[in-house]
Parts: sequence; C-alpha cells; structure tokens
Amino acid sequence: MSQDKLKLEPSWKARIGAHFDRPEMQRLAEFLRAQLRAGKVIYPAPGRIFAALDATPFDRVKVVILGQDPYHGPGQAHGLCFSVLPGVPPPPSLLNIFAEIQRELNIPRPDHGCLLPWAQQGVLLLNSVLTVERGLAGSHQGKGWEGFTDAVVDKLNRERDGLVFLLWGSYAQAKGKLIDTQRHLVLKAPHPSPLSAHRGFIGCGHFSMANNWLRDHGQTEIDWRLPPVRDLASVA
Repeated sequence: MSQDKLKLEPSWKARIGAHFDRPEMQRLAEFLRAQLRAGKVIYPAPGRIFAALDATPFDRVKVVILGQDPYHGPGQAHGLCFSVLPGVPPPPSLLNIFAEIQRELNIPRPDHGCLLPWAQQGVLLLNSVLTVERGLAGSHQGKGWEGFTDAVVDKLNRERDGLVFLLWGSYAQAKGKLIDTQRHLVLKAPHPSPLSAHRGFIGCGHFSMANNWLRDHGQTEIDWRLPPVRDLASVA
C-alpha cells in the first residue's frame, strides 16, 4: 500500500498520501493481503475502503462523525460510517440516529439508510478503523488503521477552522485529544447502539447544535433530511 498506487480523492492524497509509506501502513497492507489469501471476507469491498474521504473532499468538510469500525454483516458496509446502501435494512444504531433527528428536528425517518447525501454536503462519515472481517466486530482494531484516521483528524484540526466533531462513544471520543476545542466544536455523547443510546444519545441535540454552530460561523447548515430512495443518485 504505497501512495504511488493509491487511489484516493486528490485533496486527501495531497495531505495524507505520505502516511501510506509508513512502516505500520505497510504492515497493515500485508495483513489485509494475508487475510484475503486465507479466504477471509473483508468489509467493505476494497474499492470502498476510502469511500468516506472520496465522498467528502478536504476543503468541503464541515462536520465529522466518527464511527468505530465498519458493519460486519453481508452487504452492509460501504465505506461511510453508520451508512448502508439502498435496499439494506438500517441497523439498530442508524435507527437510533434517525430517532434522534426526528426528536430534535421533526424529520421523519427516511425509507433507506444511505447517508451519502450527508457526505456530499460536507459530513465526513469516518470510521476509526476502516476494515473488518465478516462476522467479527472489531477484528481489525490495532492493525494500523487508528494511526491513519488519527492523521486524518489531525490534518482537519490543524488546517481547517470552525469544524464540528460529533464523537459518539468512547472509541470516537479517544480522538478528542487531537482536536483544538478553541477552534472547533466538539460534541460528545454515548454511542447510538441500543446498548448505550438510552444513556444520553437520545436527547443529545447534536444535529441542531451542529447547525447552530455552522450558521454562527457563516456556513451553510446541513440538511439532515435524506431524499427518498427513488431520488438517490447511484451509489452502487
């Protein structure tokens, strides 16, 4: 996995491409190759691993939502945290996200779980770990992805101003140490998983707080509504 062969959105490649030449990223690449040689199924598909960065160029980022690792069920993960492709039933965490948006903003639950329209408005939907083995949540933690996504957050923190970071759960909140809260808004809540959402995710108010911050800083708010599935551009 070298930056020379890397297919990545240009604005991101210019800023973090050199990270792929680091020894830990070389070890990560070899780990992934070995997993595939052993017949393991890895999510998301290789062409979608960096989909979050491809969908939201560096200079367009306004809000960062940090997930943990990709969904590990067949057909779910497509490279944007919490999102699933049209036709795939929204998992429980995503349903709780929709429930909070409805509570806060009176936006009805959409008929799909594809969050690409958010990404296209400037919401970086970034998992802390970008791959997972089928059926084994957390299976690729500690293999090198954390340092890479730290580098992504560090670049945003240093080179951008006035961003909103939504950190849900302890795994995402660990990246809070990289963010200058004097220049960016950092909002923390429990993870939207059914195991923890009742402890404060439902009722957190993050979606309206993010838009208030953007408006106060002269930026366009995020439209948290999702278009009907029939109106979605192709994301296949």
